Amino acid sequence: MKGHSTYMFYMIFIFLFFSSATLSAQHEFLYGDPLPDAPELSARGEHTIGVRTMQLINKNQIDILNSKEGKDPIYDRPLTVEIWYPADVSNGTEASVNYEEVMGTRGDSLRPLVPFTIKGRAIRDAQPKTTAGKFPLIVVSHGYVGSRYLMTYLTENLASKGYVVVSIDHTDSTFKDANAFHSTLLNRAKDIRFVVDAMAKLGATNSKDALAELIDSDNTGIVGYSMGGYGVLNVGGAGYSDGAAGFFTQMTGGSTAIKSLVASNAEYQNSIDPRIKAVVAFAPWGMERGVWNAEGLKGLKKPTMFIAGSQDDISGYEKGIKAIYEGAINSDRYLLTYKNARHNVAPNPPPAKSLAPGLHIDEYYRYADSSWDQRKINNVNQHFVTAFLGTHLKREDHSKYLNIPKNSNEETWPGFKPRSSTGMELLYAEGIE
Repeated sequence: MKGHSTYMFYMIFIFLFFSSATLSAQHEFLYGDPLPDAPELSARGEHTIGVRTMQLINKNQIDILNSKEGKDPIYDRPLTVEIWYPADVSNGTEASVNYEEVMGTRGDSLRPLVPFTIKGRAIRDAQPKTTAGKFPLIVVSHGYVGSRYLMTYLTENLASKGYVVVSIDHTDSTFKDANAFHSTLLNRAKDIRFVVDAMAKLGATNSKDALAELIDSDNTGIVGYSMGGYGVLNVGGAGYSDGAAGFFTQMTGGSTAIKSLVASNAEYQNSIDPRIKAVVAFAPWGMERGVWNAEGLKGLKKPTMFIAGSQDDISGYEKGIKAIYEGAINSDRYLLTYKNARHNVAPNPPPAKSLAPGLHIDEYYRYADSSWDQRKINNVNQHFVTAFLGTHLKREDHSKYLNIPKNSNEETWPGFKPRSSTGMELLYAEGIE
């Protein structure tokens, strides 16, 4: 009997151990998963999603890094994009993917490149769900430096709600290939425009791609963080100032290439894309550096959601992001502010490797905020971006989530768990036009 009892105890122990391990694996927290106090619209949508990587070439672009004495050579500009989309998979199929990323900057004179893996809830190269009609397009632009994987908590979440989401690796601006800043100044908006066009062609009826007839490019949203915010605002209609163009010319030794993006240029004014119906700008850079003036900001007429930290020490708040919000008088616009947060209101949480001893603290602060739990910020972003883009790209009614009175921390916001909506402010201003 004693041997039998020992055997039974051993078997129960093994069963409990593996059951616990399985349960733990099922409940592993991945980027974008909801915390217990996550607001209502942060939950993932009904679609299992696929993901694919694609190489694009934007031909005949200005090679600003090799510009000399005002002469701009031409080159074919490579761009890597990641595409998330609703997938056609059988019920119960596990969605799991690894995104291979690095931290560091260039790996030479700056900080060494350290590879790490981001786990996600998608299926690599899954068959697109072409039986459900077309899905609105969302194009995402990272900061300087960054990558197409910087906001997977948001890109996966939006795709699961019925969007085709495309995130760009901006050449000369990623962790791996960061280069002189004037490449980012010139190419950010141009890259976004090009990717919108490329995705429209990919989703066209006569396309031979698997995404043919899946993409509703006539209902496009653009999302940008930091230098991505700088880019999406320009694409949305906020032309850069003549002063910014003059600074660019001095920086590059005579190039006037950026004049194509300046508010005073009639060709720029005629280039605003009517397919773009909404803009989300996380911590957009440039206002404190004179990138925009009053006239330039008047050109932003697309509905826009700004998201910022009140202590942003990169883009600035009162004279930076909030000043853009206040100056964009022709846009129906929101400003979501995380009180006491700094610049990092958009990225994924810090990867585990960023906690390793000896790494530069900026590897951690590339993702982390000094006052807020990044996972909480991620959930709140999912909630409000879902409400905003759903309103303008899908004609959904999310007014109860977006109509929050000023000085509203006296009561819980709609869609939030009790006592969980403190420390934030959501402002709204109606456009004059």
